[in-house]
Amino acid sequence: MKQLSPLERAVEYIEAHLNEDIGLGEVSRAAGYSYCHMTRLFSAVMGESVGRYIHRRRLYSAAEKLLHTDRRVLDIALDSGFASPEAFSRAFKAAFGQSPAAYRRAGLDLVTSAKRGLAPGDVEHIANNISHTPELVWQPEIKLAGIRGVTSLSDNRLPALWRQFLGLRAELLGPGSPGPGYGVCETQKTVYTKNGDVAFITLVGSPVKRLDGLPPPLVGKTVSAGKYAVFTHRGTLANLFITYQYIFGTWLPAAGEELDEREDFELYERPVTAFDDPDNEVKIFVPVR
Repeated sequence: MKQLSPLERAVEYIEAHLNEDIGLGEVSRAAGYSYCHMTRLFSAVMGESVGRYIHRRRLYSAAEKLLHTDRRVLDIALDSGFASPEAFSRAFKAAFGQSPAAYRRAGLDLVTSAKRGLAPGDVEHIANNISHTPELVWQPEIKLAGIRGVTSLSDNRLPALWRQFLGLRAELLGPGSPGPGYGVCETQKTVYTKNGDVAFITLVGSPVKRLDGLPPPLVGKTVSAGKYAVFTHRGTLANLFITYQYIFGTWLPAAGEELDEREDFELYERPVTAFDDPDNEVKIFVPVR
């Protein structure tokens, strides 16, 4: 019997439990991945978050039932996880441009896949600005002092968080503190939102020798030691998502590596002077077993 990949296990679980109250937590557990890893993997390959995929699949399943059965719209709505026909109708119209009743009358199957295609700029970035073969390293434990903030797949708030931290760093950690910056996606603090988006709690900071006695609002964090696959991203930070898309959607399925439960993180060895600076360079550390 073929051994399923984590993504295949996730999709198989979703399809088997499509009409149940499931979300990112249940899907991650079924696939054997953490929230953060599953979100990155799923978004890279499928082009959308787990929550939005579930929502879309429920609507597409409902569309098929509208065309190929004579069941009442009310029953289809309830089976699809909607609390009322009105909520179902609003969501259906947003997805297909017409009400469930009009869709049934038209008799046209508009169900199509929603996987995000690659734009020409994406291809150029993947070809020229990503190290395609990562360096495998053993990274010792790192103590970080920094600040936490929330970002999401739909609303990148990391630039503002970095500006806030860099404004505090010299003042709170001393004039000799400037050095490499780290950004850590905190796996256990990922939040699955009602609209299908995913909000990440992220810590940005710098290495310190001790974590006790940090002046507020700084907080401490220890990044676990272990084996990491290290990729280099170059150019505008707006393309970081494309880099993660390559790592989790292309490299990981082909590499034969297994993700570990430790958190992935970004290392900025050189100061970032502008979000779109073509000379930006970020090292991405992906935990592997």
